[in-house]
Amino acid sequence: MLPQNRGLANRVFMGIMSFYLLKSSTLTNCGREDFNGMSEIDEIKARLDIVDVVSDTVSLRKSGKNYSGFCPFHTNTKTPSFVVFPETQTWRCFGACADGGDIFSYVMRRDGLDFRQALEVLAQKAGIQLAEPSPESQAQDKERQKLLELNAAAATYFHQLLTGSATAQPVRAYLARRELTAETIATFQLGYALNEWDALKSHFLGRGYTAAELLAAGLVVERDDGSPGYDRFRQRLIIPIRDVRGQVIGFGARALADEQVPKYLNSPQNLLFDKSATLYGLDLAKQHIRQHEQVVIVEGYMDVIQAHQHGARNVVAQMGTALTEQQLKILKRMTDHFVLALDADTAGNAATLRGINVARESLNRETVPVPTARGLIRYESRLNADIRIATLPAGKDPDDILKEGLDVWQAIIKNAQPVIDFYFDTVTAGLDLDTAKGKSEAVRELIPVLKDIGDKVEQEHYVQKLARLVHIDERTLLAELQHQPKPQPGARRRVQAAEAAPPIINPPAQMSAVNVGLEDYCLSLVLAHPHALANANDTLEQQSIAGLAAADFKRGDNKDIFRAVQLWTASEMPKIETLVEMVGEALAGHLATLITLWHRRPPAPIENVNRDLSMAILRLRLQTVVEQIRELSFLQQDALDNHDYQSARQYTAMVEDYRQQRRKLEQTRDALSITGQRRTEVTM
Repeated sequence: MLPQNRGLANRVFMGIMSFYLLKSSTLTNCGREDFNGMSEIDEIKARLDIVDVVSDTVSLRKSGKNYSGFCPFHTNTKTPSFVVFPETQTWRCFGACADGGDIFSYVMRRDGLDFRQALEVLAQKAGIQLAEPSPESQAQDKERQKLLELNAAAATYFHQLLTGSATAQPVRAYLARRELTAETIATFQLGYALNEWDALKSHFLGRGYTAAELLAAGLVVERDDGSPGYDRFRQRLIIPIRDVRGQVIGFGARALADEQVPKYLNSPQNLLFDKSATLYGLDLAKQHIRQHEQVVIVEGYMDVIQAHQHGARNVVAQMGTALTEQQLKILKRMTDHFVLALDADTAGNAATLRGINVARESLNRETVPVPTARGLIRYESRLNADIRIATLPAGKDPDDILKEGLDVWQAIIKNAQPVIDFYFDTVTAGLDLDTAKGKSEAVRELIPVLKDIGDKVEQEHYVQKLARLVHIDERTLLAELQHQPKPQPGARRRVQAAEAAPPIINPPAQMSAVNVGLEDYCLSLVLAHPHALANANDTLEQQSIAGLAAADFKRGDNKDIFRAVQLWTASEMPKIETLVEMVGEALAGHLATLITLWHRRPPAPIENVNRDLSMAILRLRLQTVVEQIRELSFLQQDALDNHDYQSARQYTAMVEDYRQQRRKLEQTRDALSITGQRRTEVTM
């Protein structure tokens, strides 16, 4: 590296570290050692036994040194494929989930939390006081807690008015006509807002809250001059909105008079409430979503309430006219199976199509090898989720259907239309398929959807269907289907920049994947060379091996950092400040530690970096596979000792599958190693 570039790299590094120090006082406490020599994360792991935490929700049976049970994240299994390993304080599902990790990973997946939220849950369980956040964050947390307290008090206030106020009698009569039980009303803490301008405002001002706090919570409206005004909700049925942990973060309010507009009025966007990242009813539905391995998404609050009352408890509502990326990613932590239950009059509208497009674009995708006609292999991105559409009978909402019986509702959900069929019906409904323009538009809209179909037989079925609709030869459509999309603008510039630019931060001379751990090694290498991730994954995919994924990481903090890094590396010019904001203060210290691993080492050619990352990913996978073979061998022996021969046979089959994976990984590792040696010899 030229002297001026070395100085630039060091200045950039110091700038990053200064940013961390200013951003978070938890730098020395989250992921790094504190003054007692133990981080908060390590202290939680030392105080809590993963067996005890898992036992809260899973019935475990001792199997030798380990514990086994049925996986809480999927059903329809006769073999206890979920195993907890006390010795390593880890868990793994050898069934459909094929996932595993540490105590943080388990709570994150069980409750649908991010790392910071899981940290708070486990810290409370362990009796550990988390480190003080930065002054700015501390002030925001204090304000957040005050607003949560105010919202909880407001929910109680509204509920007491509904259940005890004489003026709420018409509302109670309305709920009775809707056949809502007292238990349901209490479970959802439904309430009533008086038909007065400042009833709530006066009530809470008299109890020590300030007008500014009422305004910040969205309980009063803002005047033109910015000062707090009158009550936001008046003469409305109040529906508290809760986050995934059950905390009241906002309110929905249904009109009780025909002249009231709008019919539903929500809390405004504020520190607590972001409707694009909120799903109504998720706090009650999350466990049932996992049990059913499916989430049903409806359109309104009352749909959710009625569904839960009638026993359909894996139901949530979107908070708007269309699903958002944030909502889908929250649900993706719990299931891969989505059913959109839509009213007949809205099933074909533009908002619904936008929501489905968001789902297709934002849900996890996997890269799969596809043989070409010339005997070569190309790679395609396929949607790793099952999205279906259940169009309700005309003139009926979930309430009407559920009153006919839970089995009627379940039949409609079971017979939900695959999203591809829905697309065909909706896209072609308004087109004249007898015209060239109509045919062209239909093909243009539907071909990207067909590319997402992973099953070749299923894909061919829909190609034939489209060919019949537009009266075009199937070969023309297949050629269009196989056509590779043009590179996006800037893609070549990003590759050139990655090849030409020196790394921002360089690794220490003595650093290796062995002495820092393979998980940290992979992450730190990507942080130093953001574009290496895509290049390394491409190298692996050419060998029919999937690229690096969150499931490759055991540690919950590394899983969360990697998810953020995936999005971060996709940007044209990744900025470290952006990544810091994405991971949050709870992970800032660990992120800083990963960055320091690559400081002050002579730069390597970009092709060496790509190969090193590919090799590190292979070694990480090999390490995991070897552990899985060893763990399954113990389970196999335990099953034989207990005369459970059926389970023993299944474990034997699993061991053989993992051994094949191991051989494939070892062959690929050796091939890349030989290629790297040849390149080194050529350059010498």
